[in-house]
Amino acid sequence: MKRARGRSGFLAVCIAPAVILFFVFMILPTLNVFRMSLFEKGAYSPNETFVGLKNFKTLISDTNFIRSMQNMILLIVIVTIVTFAFALVFAGILSREKIKGQNFFRIIFYIPNILSVVVIAGIFSAIYKPENGMLNSIISLFHKMENPILWKGESLVMVSLIIAMVWQAIGYYMVMYMASMASVPESLYESAGLDGAGRMVQFFQITIPLIWTNIRTTLTFFIISTINMAFLFVKAMTSGGPNGASEVALSYMYGQKDAGLYGYSMAIGVVIFIFSFALSALVNKVTEREPLEF
Repeated sequence: MKRARGRSGFLAVCIAPAVILFFVFMILPTLNVFRMSLFEKGAYSPNETFVGLKNFKTLISDTNFIRSMQNMILLIVIVTIVTFAFALVFAGILSREKIKGQNFFRIIFYIPNILSVVVIAGIFSAIYKPENGMLNSIISLFHKMENPILWKGESLVMVSLIIAMVWQAIGYYMVMYMASMASVPESLYESAGLDGAGRMVQFFQITIPLIWTNIRTTLTFFIISTINMAFLFVKAMTSGGPNGASEVALSYMYGQKDAGLYGYSMAIGVVIFIFSFALSALVNKVTEREPLEF
């Protein structure tokens, strides 16, 4: 009994710092966000006035906020689909096909993930530059342009952001899927091949189902992290412009805080918080499958 109590006390001492830090820096600030969303308060003023659900009612009719949420959802959907499609295809090719320099390609694909968002934003801003950017320069070699294409203009800014975000994320998830695919027994592919199944059939009928648990976990993680990554890319590349065309919910929240509408910005934070959790629950439910063993 003494040994069991001593063990429990030792474990409690070990985890106490982490629990305390999590409570102080995660739980309390989160609860405070919910509390402050019910008040009207300036960003640098100690005075606050209880307004109940007024901030949330204002959000419903705020067209700029609705547009920022639409942009955020668009980025989540498109970036997730494109990133995971390419990551799975590249992982399948590099795992199953005999290609010279496989390790080289792994490193090349993974490099964007170790770069900071600011560096990636600088690279793509230079590529998208209208006058002498690499993209317009390449297009001009094949097609004479009277006016340069504005890749960060209102009509194309979301496409430009999607390309940058996908480029940054593919390598990380490709490496993760390659690790999962390496554990799939080769005998399953050999048996499928003897039965006449081609590479495509093997990929969708064997590879994908057997690594589905990993896909599901990374999918949930990526969707939630994309909310934050979208904000970072927008802040570094476009600052929400032009004319709010690339504004996302988090950048709009910070803009309202800087404008002195602290309580209103906290209400936006609450909506994003609830949206992210609801989206996680939905993704987990939709992607739920019975795990396969091999």
